[in-house]
Amino acid sequence: MKKLILLFSIVVACGSPTPTAQEVVDSAIEAAGVRKLQNAEASFTFRKIDYSYLMKNGAFVYTRTQRDSIGNEVKDVLNNDDLFRYINDSLVTLDEEKLAAYTSSVNSVIYFAFLPFRLNDAAVNKSYASTVEIDGTKYHKIKVTFDAEGGGEDFEDVFYYWFDTEDYSMDYLAYSYIEEDEGTGMRFRVAYNPRKVNGVTIQDYRNLKPKVKGSVPLEAIDQAYLDGKLEELSLIELEDVVINY
Repeated sequence: MKKLILLFSIVVACGSPTPTAQEVVDSAIEAAGVRKLQNAEASFTFRKIDYSYLMKNGAFVYTRTQRDSIGNEVKDVLNNDDLFRYINDSLVTLDEEKLAAYTSSVNSVIYFAFLPFRLNDAAVNKSYASTVEIDGTKYHKIKVTFDAEGGGEDFEDVFYYWFDTEDYSMDYLAYSYIEEDEGTGMRFRVAYNPRKVNGVTIQDYRNLKPKVKGSVPLEAIDQAYLDGKLEELSLIELEDVVINY
């Protein structure tokens, strides 16, 4: 009996085992309701540019619509196969550099808008970094990298996500990216204004960067945030969000 009591005491003292990165991401996706986006259509405005999203059974169409400096309507349409640019409904030819740039920018806005939706994509590699505390709240810190195949043009980017250990909200994220001829850049985003739109969590972000470039390793950027070593660069705000199924 004494051995059984001792064993029970050890189990209680140790607490619940640390979840895997996959378990954390799955819980966060459920908490945010973003699994509904597998078959949905949506629209929003970001920095006065209109975006639309359509996905059905893995086939997607992302559209960005804006006006150029002389009033022409410029529409970029990205699907599973390619990106197409239309100016006043006329298809225009793009060189490889512009095609890659427009594809990356359209995909990036949609990707960030609906996180953590795409964190279970086939090219995503997830690992459990640590459990950390930020401003009195405990978080699962998850590292994400990408395979070259299927990981897009920016597959070398590295991400970290912080998920609340209680409700699995995604309150912070950070990433490094390669800047042409300028080395590695870093961003740290702080979520605010979370709200539900037809069951899906949408939130805005404060976008920060290190005050001194190259002074902070990405894996320690959360501590740099706590130490006041980051500065605000911009706000990421989504307006007029509509989601339908």
